[in-house]
Amino acid sequence: MSLKQWGAALLGGATLLLTACTVVDLDENGKPIMPADPNAKASFDNMTPQQIAQQTWQERVVDAANKHALDATALSAQLKTPGDKPQSVFVRLTSKVERVDVSNEREQKLVMTFNGQPLAVNTGPVVRGNTIRDATGFKFEDFTNQVQFAQLSRAYNREAVKHLPKIDESWTGKQATALMAVTLNGGKIDDAVALELKQEAQ
Repeated sequence: MSLKQWGAALLGGATLLLTACTVVDLDENGKPIMPADPNAKASFDNMTPQQIAQQTWQERVVDAANKHALDATALSAQLKTPGDKPQSVFVRLTSKVERVDVSNEREQKLVMTFNGQPLAVNTGPVVRGNTIRDATGFKFEDFTNQVQFAQLSRAYNREAVKHLPKIDESWTGKQATALMAVTLNGGKIDDAVALELKQEAQ
């Protein structure tokens, strides 16, 4: 083989080798950014509870609530056949607002009527409890960092308040629709947290 032929063969081999390589983007530290495995389980290991809440809010809360929310009839039926442990679900109710409870400025409530009884819906600015997190279906074992799971409730509660309109006494007597997460316990509603609130046209 002549030198010219040898050079051509070598060049051809190098070209073949280069075309077989996949170009990988680098991050700001010069490290390769590997594409995510579409079959891999979502990992929250390096995320704060606030980041998890923000990134999953639309899909795990808003979209799921709009798709699976119980109406008044379905909620009544579920309360008549209580399970043996508390259960959190999404609910959508339209009702007259009986009053707005601002006796505790930090934990205000909009009081609606359900089955002829008052239903206090938490509107913040401070919301407590695990109702939203548990309604999403997240389980303890979904997290390797259990602190994240414990603190996700607070992060979701803060996220919910950010999306709510300002509630004041002017809502009293108006028809309103509430999309919310509620905890059912022993045939009663233990807790209700607003996700979306809007006044209906009179």
